[in-house]
Amino acid sequence: MKRLVANELPLSFVPDVEQRLWRTLTRTKYSLRCNRVQLQNRLEALRQEAHIKLSSLVSDLLGASARRMLQALADGVTDPQALATRADHRLRAKPDQLTDALGACRELNPVYRRLVKMALEDLHRIDQQIEQLDQEIADLLRPHEDQVRRLAEVPGLGVDSAQQIIAEVGATAATFPSAGNLASWVGACPGDNESAGVSHSHRCPKGNRHLRRLLNQAANAAAKYKGSIFQILYRRYVPRLGHNQTIGIIAHRLCRLIWKLLHQGVRYEERGPAVSKRSSQTRAARMIRELRSLGYQIASPITAPASPA
Repeated sequence: MKRLVANELPLSFVPDVEQRLWRTLTRTKYSLRCNRVQLQNRLEALRQEAHIKLSSLVSDLLGASARRMLQALADGVTDPQALATRADHRLRAKPDQLTDALGACRELNPVYRRLVKMALEDLHRIDQQIEQLDQEIADLLRPHEDQVRRLAEVPGLGVDSAQQIIAEVGATAATFPSAGNLASWVGACPGDNESAGVSHSHRCPKGNRHLRRLLNQAANAAAKYKGSIFQILYRRYVPRLGHNQTIGIIAHRLCRLIWKLLHQGVRYEERGPAVSKRSSQTRAARMIRELRSLGYQIASPITAPASPA
């Protein structure tokens, strides 16, 4: 009680009503994506049980070609050649290979067709819900379009992850006085379990599990971004610390960088030695297309950053 009266106990971060709405939408969208992955796994198990050998020929079971073939199968088409014609002409697998992989469809039990049809209907419904949530989130975050763009420029991040970050920490991260404070709240920093001068563990605190998951995913992607500073860090530390601890270091760097981009309003500037102009332009064009698909007004491609981070 005395510590509370002396203001020595920091209060928990309780976001305002608007930010809580952002969180609800982004977390609901993540939950739907998890449901989509589970549905894809069930569809894959069903396909294996029915002896439809598409995995060796089609890399994405829910891609355009595979979905057209499965939809035709669900609609009652059992001729393997007729099903193979549903595939896109750019697919690497040849028609005779697809026909052979779909040979079991001739004697397929109608129950399997009905189960495939149910799975495809569920998949279509989930995709529609995710698309609707995308538009809802884009509309709510339209006043913070500049923050979304600045975060999306960071290697390992994108428009979707930028929206999730803003939903968790706020548009300017004003609640957190320093980058270290944000990293501690997220749980993206080493712990300090010490007793009697003996350090027992440096395990990271739990923190915000949604943002920790996002930072770990972004760190894995940033470590693979050719020529970036994060790839240099990964190659420097992984021989000594291993993959998991190195990803933790990169996630910590990303967390501090996010605070700086939001709190100070600067843009990201790549400090790596060999990011090619072509790959940079390709990534910028992809991000601009994604922003425009959500209704944001992007006049021209992203040019040189105004201020280094």
